[in-house]
Amino acid sequence: MKISFHGAARTVTGSKHIIHLNNGKKILLDCGLFQGLREKTREYNSELGFDAKEIDHVILSHAHIDHSGLLPKLAKDGFRGKIWCTHATADLAKILLSDSAYIQEADVSYVNKKRSKQGLNYLSPIYTASDAEIVYPMFSTLAYDKKIKIDEDIELMLTDAGHILGSACVHLTIKENNKPVRITFSGDVGRYRDIILKSPSKFPQADYIILESTYGNSLHANFRPANEELLNHIEEVCVKKGGKIIIPAFSVGRTQEILYDLNMLELENRLPDVDYFVDSPLSNRATAVIKAHPDCYNKRVQEILKRDSDPFGFKGLKFITKVEDSKALNSRKNPMVIISASGMADAGRVKHHIANAISDEKNMVLIVGYCEPNSLGARLARGEEKVRIFRDEYQVKAKVASIRSMSAHADYDDLCQFLSCQNPRQVSKLFLVHGEYDVQKEFARKLSKKGFQDVVIPEMHQTIGLGI
Repeated sequence: MKISFHGAARTVTGSKHIIHLNNGKKILLDCGLFQGLREKTREYNSELGFDAKEIDHVILSHAHIDHSGLLPKLAKDGFRGKIWCTHATADLAKILLSDSAYIQEADVSYVNKKRSKQGLNYLSPIYTASDAEIVYPMFSTLAYDKKIKIDEDIELMLTDAGHILGSACVHLTIKENNKPVRITFSGDVGRYRDIILKSPSKFPQADYIILESTYGNSLHANFRPANEELLNHIEEVCVKKGGKIIIPAFSVGRTQEILYDLNMLELENRLPDVDYFVDSPLSNRATAVIKAHPDCYNKRVQEILKRDSDPFGFKGLKFITKVEDSKALNSRKNPMVIISASGMADAGRVKHHIANAISDEKNMVLIVGYCEPNSLGARLARGEEKVRIFRDEYQVKAKVASIRSMSAHADYDDLCQFLSCQNPRQVSKLFLVHGEYDVQKEFARKLSKKGFQDVVIPEMHQTIGLGI
């Protein structure tokens, strides 16, 4: 048995890992899109690094595009099996993949207009909306904590990862040489005490673990509550300066967390009376899906639902869907908050809003989650004085701020708590994925001190034998 790593290997996007069985069958864990790698992004997304036709099963940990976003290419290239995931993940993935295809087509069209003027060849999107539609019938869903045989020698169970709605940790028991081999893939681990979702679940002992490591050397615990930081920024920028706040936010998870925090401020009669816009058709649809799965909410939100039927809605909130209405926001002079995808500010409508607002010192770009180091969001957060957006250069005069407490990823303490249900001596190998290499090296050293004897940091497209 072997495992090969074709994404999220010493980087945080493009999650794709293959378990190779001795009988020739292959199980693909996630099929994610690379994001935020600038000129390399398209190159990495154009080639899977393996033959789609050889994949027998796909197991999807959650719907975020860096984990699901190349499923249409996988199907386009010949995969015809089932994609196993939770029901909520299937619901979210359908709208996310549709939106991803639309964004790719729209962005390529925009770029091609400039390429035409320069006499350059046209680019094609990695996949189209029709390619995405091939995927939807392939989803096969199962509930948390239910074991199911997906093959004669393969048993699957999903447990709650607490990261976004429907997110799961994958647990496989595979019979090799008449012996069971237990493999756990964490997907993305959420935070304990999340404001909306339940905490990550405990899971059975594993022989091999593939673990995300995004914040493997960081702690979130000492940050101020996000709603207080949001309130301070709105009062400073919108109320005092009359400016705009542009918030790049992932449509699933982060957008709803912001809306929840703003709604709580309104329930406390502290929300400033300005306009609030969610400028993303996807965020609108995703919020509707999230509202349809209240069983995933934690006890605190369940209590709030008893007195507030919509924890994601409040006075002054408007959802923008039409392109012309999105463009009209850029000509409005009154103070406002615009929440728009993508979360790394590297695609979608938010790039246009940042381009419009970035050179005015009364405005703010507010980063509310992880941004890959080469993404526009990360470059702004680092304090770069000039940034390139759609090949044009802009002077950064607007204030750039961050709210780090809103991360949906587990920090070092959370990851250690996640692993606390395991006997380290029984884990033959622990693979670190979905993290920056320097972070992973530091995290690996800490895990070794906790008793995990063989911690491996795979390279891109590396294949590692398990000796089985």
